[in-house]
Amino acid sequence: MTMAFKGECLVDYKFLLSLAIIFFSTKLLGILAKKIHLPEVVGALVAGIIIGPSLLGVVNFDGDVGTFIEYAAEVGVILLMYGAGLETDMTELKNNALASFVVAVCGVVLPLALGAGAYALFFHENLADHTEVLKCIFVGVVLTATSVSITVQTLREMGKLRGAVGTTILGAAVIDDILGIIVLTIVTSLADSEVEVSTVFIKIGIYAVALVVLFLVIKAIKPFIETRDGKRRASIFGLVFCFVLSFASEEFFGIADITGAYFAGLMLCNSKTAKYLDDRVETINNHFFAMIFFASIGIKATFSGMSGSLWMFAIVLTIVAVFSKLFGCGLGAKICKFTGKESMQIGVGMISRGEVALIVAAKGQQVGLIGEDLFAPIVVMVIVTTVITPLLLKLVFKDKNGGTPSDSGEDKKEDATVKEEATA
Repeated sequence: MTMAFKGECLVDYKFLLSLAIIFFSTKLLGILAKKIHLPEVVGALVAGIIIGPSLLGVVNFDGDVGTFIEYAAEVGVILLMYGAGLETDMTELKNNALASFVVAVCGVVLPLALGAGAYALFFHENLADHTEVLKCIFVGVVLTATSVSITVQTLREMGKLRGAVGTTILGAAVIDDILGIIVLTIVTSLADSEVEVSTVFIKIGIYAVALVVLFLVIKAIKPFIETRDGKRRASIFGLVFCFVLSFASEEFFGIADITGAYFAGLMLCNSKTAKYLDDRVETINNHFFAMIFFASIGIKATFSGMSGSLWMFAIVLTIVAVFSKLFGCGLGAKICKFTGKESMQIGVGMISRGEVALIVAAKGQQVGLIGEDLFAPIVVMVIVTTVITPLLLKLVFKDKNGGTPSDSGEDKKEDATVKEEATA
């Protein structure tokens, strides 16, 4: 291990080699994925699994290098959601607000019920035991989580981030996060007397009021913001706003930092400077942080020590995770008068669990609702749902001729921009 002195600190330069491996592998497999008409993000996810502990083991989360990769990955997903907010059509969001809420509710209720039932049946739990019932419910809570960061990137590649379907998925994911926090808090409070449900509701209420106030402030200073269009300071101040709101959401209100990042972008999406801000964020994220984030999901996959029964439960949990979101969110979309194809697209867009499910599972470990043995099947479920979501999105967005949106029209322009950046 190469070490060097910097003042009084020791710097482990292995992080440079880890970055090189991540960038090379994600780009190489991303190119191969596009060659076989798959979203580039699939290649990045597979690259993470290959270079991580599950296969080659050349990159992991151990020590200071691992901490750096984890932090960089977190910045990547924050910037991804900030960019999604900047690209959101506010009119579409307002028009689909009710649909987003219905989709989110259905996407929480069905996974919660099926996840709890699957755990109870598989492990033959004694439902007369209060603690065992809480464990069953908590497994269901893990399945309610939605992480649309992968969906966002895939829809962006296909030019479908805007529009009724993309906007409904984003809106539902934000509401889903709030509902998930409420359910998580209620369940953990029953297992941990230190958690106060009323406090959580108060925090969420204050958070909503704070967001409304921020929206009004941004609206009031919109003319001043627009005079900075095309200036580097605009993108810097935009990032400052994104990071501060992400921090405040997580630290003070217990709301996911990615939700705060999305709201930061949403507040700026109607300004003239939104396009400039989005271009700058995409440039830095696509060439650094996002690549680390996508690879990190695969790197986290560790399957050693899993017994045959745990592998079987991992399969059951994954099947339940996929179909509960697909049918739950799809049903919510259908209730709101979306077509059958659009309902399927929305259901697929909500399948990915990502880092959100891992965070929820970690909380369950803290309060003793799940043991270390159950964490591995949850990781398997997260990896599988994250990898198959972009594949399924590609499938359900195919047009009548068998092509995808990125094969024609306006989406070709977006693809050309991405190619220009890649060439540069």
